Amino acid sequence: MAGKSRADYFKQRRETRKHFSVLIDRQKAEAIERKLAEEGKTKTAWLEEKIDEEIGRQK
Repeated sequence: MAGKSRADYFKQRRETRKHFSVLIDRQKAEAIERKLAEEGKTKTAWLEEKIDEEIGRQK
């Protein structure tokens, strides 16, 4: 039963989330990771902030 519950969880997660991946210059990636670590932010939180800003500009 635990397997089905796990499968249901991931099925629902795939319905509400989407993977977003890009390749960028290693130095830029490491620089932003250092900055985010200093600020105590996750990459996900930072990216969602930036996306919200961009979407807000377009409305």
